[in-house]
Amino acid sequence: MLTFRLLVGILLSAIGASCADAAQQKSHAQPPNIVLVFVDDMAWGDLSCFGGTGAETENIDRLASEGVRFEQFYVNAPICSPSRCAITTGQYPQRWRINSYLDNRQQNRRRGIANWLDPAAPTLAKALAENGYVCGHFGKWHLGGQRNVRNAPLITQYGYEESLTNFEGLGARILPLNNAHDGKGPQRYALGSDLLGRGPVIWRDRAYVTQEFTRSAIQFIKGAVHRDAPFYVNVWPDDVHSPFFPPKDLRGDGSPKAVFHGVLDAMDQQLGELFDFIRNHEKLRDNTIVLVCSDNGGEPRTGDHGPLRGSKATLFEGGVRSPLVVWGPGLLGDGVKGAVNRESVFAAFDLPPTLLEIAGVGADKMPEADGEPLVEVLRGESDASRRQPIFFRRPPDRDVIPFYGKGDLPDLAVRAGKWKLLCEYDGSEPQLYDVVADPGESNDLASDNNRVVERLVRAVTEWHTAMPQDNGPQLADR
Repeated sequence: MLTFRLLVGILLSAIGASCADAAQQKSHAQPPNIVLVFVDDMAWGDLSCFGGTGAETENIDRLASEGVRFEQFYVNAPICSPSRCAITTGQYPQRWRINSYLDNRQQNRRRGIANWLDPAAPTLAKALAENGYVCGHFGKWHLGGQRNVRNAPLITQYGYEESLTNFEGLGARILPLNNAHDGKGPQRYALGSDLLGRGPVIWRDRAYVTQEFTRSAIQFIKGAVHRDAPFYVNVWPDDVHSPFFPPKDLRGDGSPKAVFHGVLDAMDQQLGELFDFIRNHEKLRDNTIVLVCSDNGGEPRTGDHGPLRGSKATLFEGGVRSPLVVWGPGLLGDGVKGAVNRESVFAAFDLPPTLLEIAGVGADKMPEADGEPLVEVLRGESDASRRQPIFFRRPPDRDVIPFYGKGDLPDLAVRAGKWKLLCEYDGSEPQLYDVVADPGESNDLASDNNRVVERLVRAVTEWHTAMPQDNGPQLADR
């Protein structure tokens, strides 16, 4: 007959063994899947979950209601190619001489920038692929292979097993037919991509290009599931970038604002097919993290920047602050649902090391990253911020452009704590704002905070000097 003490011991041993088995099973569980939706030219306030009223983005809003929304997230440049470089490499784009959008060879040379991202650069996709992930890119690339640049590396040379892009990259691509529904019929819009070769080309109504990217991403994910492999997938839509050509029933009155809201609505609907596929898939629902953000601010005439000053191509908040929504029911913190993080200050180049940690690969796989791993922040468990400041340099050809506002645009900027400082290359003409209290950058506090100004001017000018230079000084005031 078993004594009470012996019986308790047997039960405790059984419970311990059960817990150990569960822990072992968890340790051998499939690594988490990652989907990064990086929208072209979507302003901070365009999404309805960020206060936008022009279009109802119900599919992205649903992700936010089930996940976390971040209000002080930055991208690392106010224009597309350098922003894409940072979120790809985890580094300042200036390190790779990508300081503005990549254009034709002549314009790239004029501005002192590279023609493409060096394939020797570290990338999130490479680090994940080396650790068992299958990686795919579907959407705008704009890190080489545009205009007359036909010999750029293919996207698959950066760690992606499969790619489908638009006219800003090489390999298989979807080129748009712009249809204004004005009786003239669809017009081809390729910017020379159809003449470059280097991959099959499919023409598609621009109103449904994101649908092609989304459905291709779904097929790629199905393949990964069949192979029992974790996946990392980029879905980078470009339809929110002008020119705007939504479906006919979403054109509204045909004004620039109306057609912009039409493409925003259509994009959200088409992305919703991907989100629903993941949400409704038993193997993916609790083991996939989805991130949605923008590559820079919106255009001044169409984007809704909320309380923020500035727009695309400027270093003011409207140019570099991006909405960020993170969804992952089984990967976010316990009880995180519909949370809003208004405190954490971090940037796109922090995402690669953070996602490597979440994937169990480790941020040390990108040892030269300028970004910092912020796992607890991204999982909704902390409102901490990155330790180091975030530095910015303007695109070399964006100094004085009436389209972006009168006068001389600042050359450099830095965000450190509550402070945002903007100045010229040599540190002159400093502007200082408390962007927590004043996100509209309307109250310049430089004259009342000399020590803060001196410290931040020194920091940003030293950073600027340490980075490879472009032709911004030579192109000033032009």
